[in-house]
Amino acid sequence: MAFPAAAMSLPNLRQAPTAAGAPEPKPASPNQVSLPSDSEQPQQTSRKSRGSPQLNRWSMARAIRSGRKLDRGVQKAQSTELEPEPAPVGSPDSNANNHAWLGNSGNDYFMEVTTGKQIYMVSDGTGWTAEHSVNAALGQFEHCLVDRGCPIDDVERLLEIIKQAAKEGAMLVYTLADPSMAESARQACSLWGVPSTDVLGPITEAVASHLGVSPSGLPRGAPGRNFALTDEYFRRIESVEFTIKQDDGALPQNLHKADIILAGVSRTGKTPLSIYLAQKGYKVANVPIVMGVQLPKTLFQVDPEKVFGLTINPVVLQTIRRVRAKSLGFGTEARSNYSEMDYVREELEFAGKIFAQNPGWPVIEVTGKAIEETAAVVLRLYHDRKQRCSMPRISKRY
Repeated sequence: MAFPAAAMSLPNLRQAPTAAGAPEPKPASPNQVSLPSDSEQPQQTSRKSRGSPQLNRWSMARAIRSGRKLDRGVQKAQSTELEPEPAPVGSPDSNANNHAWLGNSGNDYFMEVTTGKQIYMVSDGTGWTAEHSVNAALGQFEHCLVDRGCPIDDVERLLEIIKQAAKEGAMLVYTLADPSMAESARQACSLWGVPSTDVLGPITEAVASHLGVSPSGLPRGAPGRNFALTDEYFRRIESVEFTIKQDDGALPQNLHKADIILAGVSRTGKTPLSIYLAQKGYKVANVPIVMGVQLPKTLFQVDPEKVFGLTINPVVLQTIRRVRAKSLGFGTEARSNYSEMDYVREELEFAGKIFAQNPGWPVIEVTGKAIEETAAVVLRLYHDRKQRCSMPRISKRY
């Protein structure tokens, strides 16, 4: 059975107030988390507030984007009474529908949300490792929703997130370079019954053991960590600057300086793919293919092993172009062949003929592919060609 999932970092959650005078749980030391009394347990509090506005917005966004219906017809009459907590995780009612209160201009509306499986990602750095690790795992499943947030920087905020995860029956994935924060997360998850995975800890320990050197315990970018500006760093900066100047067919006289050249019709993802590859240190130029517009001669004079064609399903392309036209202010009454199906098909056929005339250009099908996936195909072919591992043919689509 399909279910919605959310992978996110929630840095600014505010703990719902418990009964008057009840203390907040805090770790007794950087490496120890104190267990709250029964009245403070996230799963067993008998009263709760409506939560933070930021959490409400995330809840609403998840509901809308996952196809759930928002019932605005039931309005809360009184705001003085606090609603009871959801059923504890693991109880018979924990998989039943929950109700979330969403604030809107001072009014509260009732939203019925079917409980989904949640994954919280927390990090004391950029969160890149956790996000990409979880995304790679979620790629093995369908119907997954991914929201992104910000990293955390203190234990108190970390505990607030874990408490919220316990209430929602979520899983926690964390990449915490600080050993004390990682231990606090481990203990809190153990105490509150939150399933968790430490992505960074095991591999860091393995590398430290292999090298015989203790890790710094500081996240990237933390004060006190200095990184030398290497040749690779300056090469990446130069690549990004070059790629921006060569965007959308600009300065065709410089195509011979590019490492990679992307060619395709409008809205096949040439620019974002170019920038992504540039951040990896490749100088990328992209050339649009438009019916009635002559392609620059230099495109056919450069080494053909640099050139990659991009194509896409016409139905998907039409949908993307319609959204683009709407964002530019064109209403439905303003007809433009840019997003008309006949024109879309003709332009793709026109591009296909150009690709057929240049069989040395591999053609990559970008329909349904993320930028990272398309980039992986481009780089594999690029390095295969440089090492003469394969010679792609136009009949093959990637």
